[in-house]
Amino acid sequence: MSEIEIRREDPRAEDVTKLIRDLDDMFHRLYPAESNHLVDIETLAAPDIHFFVARRAGEALGCGALWHRDPAYGEIKRVYVRPEARGLKLSKLILAALEENARAHGLKAMKLETGTLQPEALGLFAKAGFTPCGPYADYPTDDPYSVFMEKQVG
Repeated sequence: MSEIEIRREDPRAEDVTKLIRDLDDMFHRLYPAESNHLVDIETLAAPDIHFFVARRAGEALGCGALWHRDPAYGEIKRVYVRPEARGLKLSKLILAALEENARAHGLKAMKLETGTLQPEALGLFAKAGFTPCGPYADYPTDDPYSVFMEKQVG
């Protein structure tokens, strides 16, 4: 098996936008529109969002981003691994890269919003040390599908 490389990239690259579209499709199948708190590709390319891609032999297999929303915390967005690449522990590697990025930029915590219908994601984040927290930023406080979590990193 080729070595996995995770590095910061432009989310507008064609193979990366395919990952993001696949993730959007999954969210649209799982949740009603008002419960999809998606960030578009142009927003993901903003300077305050650090977007990472996991590749093997040049092929984009997964992604994740850390949005430096506040001097105290970054928000994890768009963690996704293609179905055929699951089982390679890419999500754990992507989370580790995001945490390293948070620490390198002096952030004290990472936060995220995920959905109740994603048990694998909930388990991944819990195993990575994330614990439940209340809503933050501009998320609705009454979305029955939202789960908010955080991890102290600094």
